[in-house]
Amino acid sequence: MRWSAGRYGTTEEARCPRGGHPVPGVEAAWTADWPAARVRSVSDGPVSLAVIGDCGAADDQLVSRLRAVRAGRWRELTRWPGSYLVIARDGATLAVIGDLAGQHPVYWRSHGHVLWWATSALALAALDGAPVDPTALAAHLALAQPDVLGRRSLMRCVSRVPGGHLLLADPSGARTERFEPAEYGSVELPVAAATVRAALVEAVAARCDGRPVSADLAGLDSTTLACLAAERGPVTAVTFADERLRDDDLPYAKRTAAAVSGLTHHPVPGTANTVYYDGLDDLDRLPVTDAPNAYAVTASIKRAVLDTVAAHHPAPGLYLTGSAGDAVLSAPSSYLADLLREGQHRRAWSHALGHARLRHTSAWSVLGRARPASRTDLADAWRQTAAELRGPVREWVPQASRPLAWTPLLATADWMSPDVRHQLAAALDTAADQLPDAPARLAAWSDRQDLARLGADTTGWRQLAAEQYGIALVAPYLDNEVIRACLAVPADQRGAPGRYKPLLAKAFTGAGVLPDFVLARTTKGGFNALAYAGLRENAPVLLDLLGQSSRLAAAGLVTEQPVARMLQRAAAGQPTAQGALHLAVAAEVWLRQLETAAPAWWEVTSRVAAG
Repeated sequence: MRWSAGRYGTTEEARCPRGGHPVPGVEAAWTADWPAARVRSVSDGPVSLAVIGDCGAADDQLVSRLRAVRAGRWRELTRWPGSYLVIARDGATLAVIGDLAGQHPVYWRSHGHVLWWATSALALAALDGAPVDPTALAAHLALAQPDVLGRRSLMRCVSRVPGGHLLLADPSGARTERFEPAEYGSVELPVAAATVRAALVEAVAARCDGRPVSADLAGLDSTTLACLAAERGPVTAVTFADERLRDDDLPYAKRTAAAVSGLTHHPVPGTANTVYYDGLDDLDRLPVTDAPNAYAVTASIKRAVLDTVAAHHPAPGLYLTGSAGDAVLSAPSSYLADLLREGQHRRAWSHALGHARLRHTSAWSVLGRARPASRTDLADAWRQTAAELRGPVREWVPQASRPLAWTPLLATADWMSPDVRHQLAAALDTAADQLPDAPARLAAWSDRQDLARLGADTTGWRQLAAEQYGIALVAPYLDNEVIRACLAVPADQRGAPGRYKPLLAKAFTGAGVLPDFVLARTTKGGFNALAYAGLRENAPVLLDLLGQSSRLAAAGLVTEQPVARMLQRAAAGQPTAQGALHLAVAAEVWLRQLETAAPAWWEVTSRVAAG
């Protein structure tokens, strides 16, 4: 696993990451398993700045930002293309800044009378064997929004830096400070389009550095990245084309490869094993990730794609994925609650009509789902959720049939023991009482939470690609500058019904990057068929994972009967709480791996005074 860590303070024990390398020019900071080319630093006397990851800044740009370090203008250090961690130090002041999507998370804790920070919560827990925090894991399963419990991580005694914040340490102590606004100002879609195009061009260019390039070639998001990369050199383009999907990704991919110079296309046919939940009877094949990871469930599909990439590349290179394109380029209908809250009733009605046509329902029904969320704020919504957790378990209905919510309560919450539900409710009440600077719009909150969840999951996929294939997976839609450019556009413009990905279409129409037929596309592939096939075919394995021997069950985080009933529904082809099962299985896999395959994180080199 690639990770970074550091220390602030003086200790007699010189501890560092096992196999780690000091960050040049930065006191008491290390990287583990990061290529030297992805670790860069500059310094001037007591002022130093390091970037770790894919950072598009030239060396002279890093040097010029030393002034920002001296002045504490931290946000300026996050404006380069790419996705990276920042370590900045000015004498006794240390700032550690992750990215907006959580691909480079930051955690911290006190140990041995000093402050330790790392991009891995597991590593910090391993300093003294701190266990998993069951209430935090309950929040992960029941709410699936990383920032709900603020600074509480999945590991006891380990704090996390919430999204849009940085870790700041000085002689007065350690604290988190916000560097990113909780909500962006509004930029009209036609005005923002050029900025979005420039951000994506720079995001792809920052990665195309001579390594062999491969890319997804499926939906509009991934096709855009593949075509941008093809402007800079040859691209091995792959399309997962399992016939059970019955989508039109493959015809579009073939047509695009024929029209765009530089794209060499390879379809990836499905097999009996390319379904969800395949291979979970052998957890040794999965990398140990820092948190439960969604790609544990779809690893066989990802391996099929990476096998094809590896077969057509003379050496490992980089792989562009369109992951998170949906999250930044469009928006769910929850923005209707914001329109109602702001008194934009005519616009809300117009949009509700469009969403109703897509869902074959009435506009009144669409607005009815949105109205409760329009009448509350984030803190009160959490208090309402806490009250719901203290009440009786709900009868299951699809999430799309429930009212819109700031923090939807998932079916996993109904599988938990009463004691765990009450502990989670208490934690939510505390979080609501302590909530600082919350966004006023539901869309602003949910956009950020979706990105944080996707960023964490993509990190797990990246780990599989790196450890088993030597391939560097990159997700440009999760870059800071891409996120900023896209989310500045109001959600009701990004997600307007009747217009598919209008922001991307406006950004690239007439730019000569994408063929016109790609920009005119209005369809999108989906994996539901493979999810249901995997549920049916791997039901015995899933029943074992989440049954009597389940680690989640032992902690009261699931109970056996409701899970068994949900799997029976799946076997019968009935609607199923797929997202809830996905979360539970990934968490169970993670807990079992921590018991049997947790890596050795640290080594003690000597016992001398250190700063």
